Formats: sequence, C-alpha cells, structure tokens
Amino acid sequence: MKPVIFLRIASVLTLIHAVLHTIGGVFGKVVPGPAAVAVEAMKANQFLLMGHMRSYWDFYFGLGLGVTISLTAEGIVLWQLASLAKTDARRLRPVMVTFMVAYLVFAANSNANFFIAPVITEILMAGCLGAAIVTAGSAVSVAARETGRVHA
Repeated sequence: MKPVIFLRIASVLTLIHAVLHTIGGVFGKVVPGPAAVAVEAMKANQFLLMGHMRSYWDFYFGLGLGVTISLTAEGIVLWQLASLAKTDARRLRPVMVTFMVAYLVFAANSNANFFIAPVITEILMAGCLGAAIVTAGSAVSVAARETGRVHA
C-alpha cells in the first residue's frame, strides 16, 4: 500500500478520536455518584487567577476542549500530508515520525490516566504513521524509476 492510504486512515482515525472525545469526554454526562460529587466540587470552588475567577472545572473543561481542537487540527494536517505524499512522501518522513512518536506517548498517557479505547485508537494511528513511513521510501523508489528522477 502507498503512504497516502496510511496517512488518510490515520487522518480519519484522528478525526473520529476528536469527535468521540468531544461527545464522551468534553460534553458527556456525568453519572450520579462519586463522579458527580467530584464535578460539583470542581465547579463550586472558584478562585481568582490572573484577574479572572476560575475553577478546576474550567481547567478540566477547557483542556478537554483543547484536546479536541488539537486532534481536529492534527487530523486535517494528516489529510494534507497525504496529499503531499502523492508526489514526495520521502521528504515527509520526519513529520510523520514526529506524529507517530506523539501518538505513542499519547497512548502511554491514555493508558496511565484514562482507559483502553483511546489507547487502542492512538496505537492504530501510530501504526498507520509507521506504515506510511516505511512505504514512503518504496513509493519514492517506484516514482523515481517511473520518471527516471530521484528527489534529493
């Protein structure tokens, strides 16, 4: 398979991750019990920070939304990288490595602090990027043979 396909798959997985994170993590309903008590405590205790009244809930909600924004941007960037990989996949390898390592670290963080669903998704995303990296070299070789040129 070509790196373009692996990058498109990683892009779609990232966008799905963003949507599910938003639905379940950011705007999900808190179940009654200890979780609801914790959320109420986070909302109730406000403090002045840099001239604004904030609570730990504001940080929790804001950072959760921030993750959604980042995942959405990453999904779009991966789609754009796939378009660029059609002509010069090899030169994109450092960017793909950066995303791959980030998703592996993201998976480790999710494993330590959350649950298995995001871990699996992030490992799949990293795997697609790894496959794109591996196939990027062979895609350049095929393109170079077909055109008679090798990009430096």
